[in-house]
Amino acid sequence: MDTEPQFFETNATPGVVGQPLSRVDGWAKVTGQAKYSAEYNRLPGLVHAVLKTSDVAKGRVVSIDASAAQRQPGVLGIFTHENLPKLARSPNSPEEKAALNSPMSFFPMQSDRIEYAGQPVAIVVADTLERAQYAASLLKVTISPEAPVASYLDPKATRFVPKVVKGVPGVTKRGEAQAAFASAPVQLTATYHHATNHHNPMEPGATIAHWEAADRLTVYDTTQAITWTQKTLSQMLGLKIEQVHVISKFLGGGFGCKAWVWPHVALAPLVARAVGRPVKLVLTRPQMFTGMGHREDQEQTLRLGATREGKLLALVHEKTSTTSPWDDYAESNHKILDMLYALPAFESTYHLAHANVMTSTSTRAPGEMPGSFAIECSMDDLAAQLNLDPIQVRLLNHADKDPATGHPWSSKSLKQCYQRGAELFGWNKRNPKAGQTREGRMLVGWGMATASYPVHSGKGNARVRLYADGRAVVQAGATDLGTGTYTINTQVAADALGIAPENVRFELGDSNLPTTTVSGGSMAAGTVSSSVYLAAQDVWRQLIKVAVADKKSPLYRAKPADVVMEKGRLQLKADPGKGEAFGELMKRAGLGDVEGSAIGRYGSNYEESLATSEQAPEHAMHAFGAHFCEVHVDPELGTVRVTRWVSVVAGGRILNPKTARSQVMGGSIFGIGAALMEQTVRDSNLARYTNADLAGYHVPVNADIPNMTVEFIDEHDPYVNAMGAKGIGEISVVGVTAAVSNAVFHATGRRLRSLPMTPDKVLAALRQPS
Repeated sequence: MDTEPQFFETNATPGVVGQPLSRVDGWAKVTGQAKYSAEYNRLPGLVHAVLKTSDVAKGRVVSIDASAAQRQPGVLGIFTHENLPKLARSPNSPEEKAALNSPMSFFPMQSDRIEYAGQPVAIVVADTLERAQYAASLLKVTISPEAPVASYLDPKATRFVPKVVKGVPGVTKRGEAQAAFASAPVQLTATYHHATNHHNPMEPGATIAHWEAADRLTVYDTTQAITWTQKTLSQMLGLKIEQVHVISKFLGGGFGCKAWVWPHVALAPLVARAVGRPVKLVLTRPQMFTGMGHREDQEQTLRLGATREGKLLALVHEKTSTTSPWDDYAESNHKILDMLYALPAFESTYHLAHANVMTSTSTRAPGEMPGSFAIECSMDDLAAQLNLDPIQVRLLNHADKDPATGHPWSSKSLKQCYQRGAELFGWNKRNPKAGQTREGRMLVGWGMATASYPVHSGKGNARVRLYADGRAVVQAGATDLGTGTYTINTQVAADALGIAPENVRFELGDSNLPTTTVSGGSMAAGTVSSSVYLAAQDVWRQLIKVAVADKKSPLYRAKPADVVMEKGRLQLKADPGKGEAFGELMKRAGLGDVEGSAIGRYGSNYEESLATSEQAPEHAMHAFGAHFCEVHVDPELGTVRVTRWVSVVAGGRILNPKTARSQVMGGSIFGIGAALMEQTVRDSNLARYTNADLAGYHVPVNADIPNMTVEFIDEHDPYVNAMGAKGIGEISVVGVTAAVSNAVFHATGRRLRSLPMTPDKVLAALRQPS
């Protein structure tokens, strides 16, 4: 039942929400008890599937000789496009892609067509992993190759302006930006490049498919979206949604790549049904590069117009990026450009080029991350041209309301983030002149950048069962990516129920539990915590009814509105001494437990539920923050090392500062990697990745990262959700690449606009005149 929010006064004194509680799932992880999707190895008759993929990026399969592989012991089945069981529904059109919530309008092994390197062309199933791997290596696949298109930079590529990009027009206009730029006293034009990035979570994509009956499937999958996976698989396989059971108790990172049903997730149940055994399919690290999406390679050109005092007048943005042969997909970079600063006129145009790559996908802060790189570097360039401090130019253009919509902010503490970050970093000691600070032979630079991420609307269910002995079981069909979902919802439930957190068992990761939203888009904390809190209120609502009707209760005949809960005790608001503990009430009433449920809303969904009239104002909802960075640049080797880091984030009510700090640190490290080392290299002739492993695709390690200072501005936001909490999983990466780039500019006096800023690029820049 979709209930409207009704709030009871609970736990007026500070409780465990907001405290740095250690992870409740930590013990299970360090002792090996936490079971990840590929670790359900005791299923009866479990066998292994291995993918054979194409080295060719475009062409047709002429033949597949499986004779040698079929002779190998333990081989149970070899599947190609010729004998693979068909899907009931395939996402082989944009319409079907949308209906199935699929990441791309293409499903491999449905025909002889090859559209990208790494595309699955065969699956081998055997009784052991080693036998499956060896048999797959014996397959002889003959492909008639065609000339592929590698990227938007390929001379064969055709660039076009799409009608729609992620639900918005390919061209966005607000005011007359072109004319305003042309007449602006100060004009800046710059082009920024962003390399292809891959998510590379520690845990690869993995699926175990177990047909418990002909029409009942259990899937153990590395998914960020339990409900989406259940729904998509049921449609693809022609089953009712209740016939598909999805389990994902623990996740070893995702960053967006595990939010979707990629081909291997559906291939596993297809071949499991064919061989009549549970099948495990785990992607190799190279297959992760061609099996679960990526952040697209892209370039952005910004034309910024301003007054001589530094006030922005216009921003014209153009983006060009690579997409797959079937989908017009691009990250929506323009959204952060249109809202971050007070801007009278704005225009953005997207250009795409179809190439022989799989469709790119959500990668931590899609759009906001690369968009912030361009705008925040341009803001520092504006400051340098006008001899303004970088913080000063940002304060001068601070948006007191959302420029894109005109709506007031639900809450915004960005100025406080600037102030506190500058204090922690010692920004007032910064030399305003670039290229003038040294430590030994190292060039030293300080940079900063603004961070922002929107509140995406979501809603989800939760169930709370409170027992008379003071224990509680709390359930929601969410996933924990390793970010603390188990922990923060244990805290919320403990406070809302007035019991100790060790008496709460929070259960997630199962489609049999109450459905909730994806653990992505920074929505999980705001949605799930809200639903847990409201479900606890449903428990108190029921208990208050029991109390006021019980002649033996001190609260007999009290008005329900006059009763509050305080630390597990029902009592009169006006007379706290008159009341009783919930356990006493339940035992007297013969209630072993009381169960409550609720739908929690996040973002505009929640604000709509609070609205009392059509005139109620809408609010723009964003988290905000600021990053501060120090770098040392070696002028002889071109290396860049981040030596100090400060992040200050305003993300509404912080439910757990320890897990939140870890989130911000992780996101900042993610961004430092993109700034200095992460890039997937695609061969310009073969359209094939040349560094599809963690030896060639460099990610930061401990030695690359300094001690990091993270603080929060605790905000009161009555509009965002019942807990007042905003998501922080993605704001942590927004602005990071710009902060590093701005620090490199301050150190060297040279602006690098191509990510990553590798030593060769730094040395080339240092050779150029300043």
